[in-house]
Amino acid sequence: MPHSLKTLIASVSVSLLLTTGITQAQDKDTVEIKIPENSVLSDGVIDKKEMARYLVIANKQLAYLAEQATEEYQERIQPEETPMPSGWMLMKDGVTVKELKLDESAEGAPANIRIVMFRAALKSIARRGQINAAAILYAGQMSEENPQKVLVMEHEHRLGISGNKFVPYKVEGEKIQYSQSVTKDKPFQMFYDKKADAPEISG
Repeated sequence: MPHSLKTLIASVSVSLLLTTGITQAQDKDTVEIKIPENSVLSDGVIDKKEMARYLVIANKQLAYLAEQATEEYQERIQPEETPMPSGWMLMKDGVTVKELKLDESAEGAPANIRIVMFRAALKSIARRGQINAAAILYAGQMSEENPQKVLVMEHEHRLGISGNKFVPYKVEGEKIQYSQSVTKDKPFQMFYDKKADAPEISG
């Protein structure tokens, strides 16, 4: 694995741990987790210690999904052109990563429309409980005024993690150099309709 990709994945792992708010249980108290009835996790009450363990697993799964998806997606990045968006899924076994392919209706669609189509397709799969995590990757210019190239990762996990990761990069020959990434919260769009529907620790 190229050093630049290892650096990116390490950054993803640390950033995900920081943005969830929980990395491990701080005490042995049992605190109920509020799980809405329509949640993909509505299979009982989970205590705080168990939820903390699940969130650590969720972070590892998201980092693993990011590594697998980015490794394949970066091969499509060329200095003179921007690759089309792609969608990725981590299946229920926590190991299998699959790329989601759009049907012929996406043929000729611009990048922004494809992103919307990927969100809709991943939402349909996620709501049926078939996957643990989902990601959409796309690349482009930071803005009209700023020519900096950036790789964007929209990621969600069924345990209630949702964020956008922005990774500046530059292409030098056949190598891609990544810079420090920034992660921001984003609305739930795949596993849940809103934050209130996601698993939440109370107390």
